[in-house]
Amino acid sequence: MVLLILFSFSLFSWALILQKLRLFSRLNRQTAVFLRVFHTAKGLPDPKAVGALGSPLEAVYTAGYQELTGQLAVGGNPHPKVKSLNAVTADMQVAAAEEVRKLERYMPWLATTGSVTPFIGLFGTVWGVMDAFSGLGTAGAASLRVVAPGIAEALITTAAGLFTAIPAVIAYNHFLHAIREIGARMDNFTMEVAALIEKQYL
Repeated sequence: MVLLILFSFSLFSWALILQKLRLFSRLNRQTAVFLRVFHTAKGLPDPKAVGALGSPLEAVYTAGYQELTGQLAVGGNPHPKVKSLNAVTADMQVAAAEEVRKLERYMPWLATTGSVTPFIGLFGTVWGVMDAFSGLGTAGAASLRVVAPGIAEALITTAAGLFTAIPAVIAYNHFLHAIREIGARMDNFTMEVAALIEKQYL
């Protein structure tokens, strides 16, 4: 039963690890393309002109651009001015936080797997050792040859627990670093757009 529980944890964790690896690899490619297109365009291009590439920076830029155009459309001034740059940056920061929240989905599962499964494996080992010594008492013969097979089988659950936990911990730390890196890129991009708005409209 313990091995079955550990196998379920391991199976779901590996499926999640592979899914996250593909996701972050795709997002890095899409973000690089988005930044290249954005920097090639002059000024502040329409999000539709940049293209739907799927990068988190797209959602951040779209949120800021919508707030910007909403402010510029008020009053019909031929030389429009931005009323509140803080409102634009706030919308972009909210969008960035939402993108980070999406990236962090199922991350607690990896943390739980890394912290819980060694103890589940240890529980299986303790239970197996207790069972082996119980069998030794029933047999009435104090011999290592009698108890050794049961203890050896019990230690398998500890090894299985570590085998499940170690990849989950490594993956969790790797993905956490990747999420922080994407978050930093969104923050830097927000400041870059704010600087462009300030230069063009303030």
